[in-house]
Amino acid sequence: MAFLQASALLLPSSSSSCCCSRKNNAAIHVPKFPKAPFSVPKIPTSRKLVHKHDPSSTKHQFYYVDDIKAQNSTAFATTQLCALFEAVADRVEMHANIGKQCDNWNTLLLNSINMITLTAATMAGVAAIGGAGMPLLALKLSSTLLYSAATGMLLVMNKIQPSQLAEEQRNATRLFQQLRSQIETMLALGATTEEDVKDVMERVLALDRAFPLPLLGAMLDKFPSKFEPATWWPSHQLLQKKTKSHERKQRQNNGWSDELEVEMRDIVEVVKRKDSKDYERLGNLLLKINKILAIFGPLLTGIAAIGSAFVGNVSWAAIVAVAAGALATSANAFQHGGQVGMVFEMYRNSGGFFRLLQETIEATLEEGDLEKRENGEMFEMKVALQLGRSLSQLRELARKSASYRLDGTAIDEFASKLF
Repeated sequence: MAFLQASALLLPSSSSSCCCSRKNNAAIHVPKFPKAPFSVPKIPTSRKLVHKHDPSSTKHQFYYVDDIKAQNSTAFATTQLCALFEAVADRVEMHANIGKQCDNWNTLLLNSINMITLTAATMAGVAAIGGAGMPLLALKLSSTLLYSAATGMLLVMNKIQPSQLAEEQRNATRLFQQLRSQIETMLALGATTEEDVKDVMERVLALDRAFPLPLLGAMLDKFPSKFEPATWWPSHQLLQKKTKSHERKQRQNNGWSDELEVEMRDIVEVVKRKDSKDYERLGNLLLKINKILAIFGPLLTGIAAIGSAFVGNVSWAAIVAVAAGALATSANAFQHGGQVGMVFEMYRNSGGFFRLLQETIEATLEEGDLEKRENGEMFEMKVALQLGRSLSQLRELARKSASYRLDGTAIDEFASKLF
């Protein structure tokens, strides 16, 4: 009996332990759920605060360290940009002054050489008419020396081409003034970055290479082998192109559409086919004329100097001296009075303008991310203004280019109405 009672007393305890065991097992063996396909974002760590107290005020201000660093970086970039602004303003003055001086050189040298040549021709003619003895020798010697001086001065003048130098400095002044205005706009808008400073620095150096100030050593070749448009922008500024996206749909984004891209490509084709090609043809023609005149003038004055030395000894010497002097004066007046070098430089810069326009449009179209491009409507307006056209005229020109590409219909106008 005692055994049964003891076992009866133990039974509830056993059952309760089994229940507890089941409960424990249920708590331990939790069913495993499938892993979520996404990651839970981490909570960002707190940013460090810095306390700043203004002695003149009872207020206490707190700033984030990152914000202070960004403000310091912007302030330093603005200081650098101000320094570049001063350098650009100084270059504007230097190129303007040198341009005026080159223009004065062209006028003074042209008048001086022509007067020397005409005086030498007059002396040779007078010596042939009635000179004898010592007067004949004096006239011959004076004429020969004047012709020789004119030959040397013409060689120097044709080498440096003062009218072309003046046009180079005028273009440099205009482009530096344009850059100065852009820097002023950056400073007015604020939020200057290191990239802005780097871009301005590269553009300044590119302009320095395109339009050098020194006459010796760094002067541009005035008689290149062929016509090449001027280049005054950084070589990599427009060539950093992104991979074009192939998932673009028929939609407008940041002012861009497929129709606008086709329009820009058609404009580029017109610029290449009409404007750039025509300026290249005219530039090569002027280059040949300038080379011929640069050789022809000193050669004629040299022949005249030799002829004047034989005046009175050979019957035809006076004719050669006077005729060659007159022809040399005419050639010099046409070359430097007509400023052939200046016109050639003008064509170089116009060709460079069209090349820059082409590269800008092509680089913009090859940028795959539409949000990184300039706004499409704004870009179209800028292209129209650069070509001297309204938006409707620009679109009409693009339609003519498309007709030429599809049907072969000739385009009867140039892209630019300014040049």
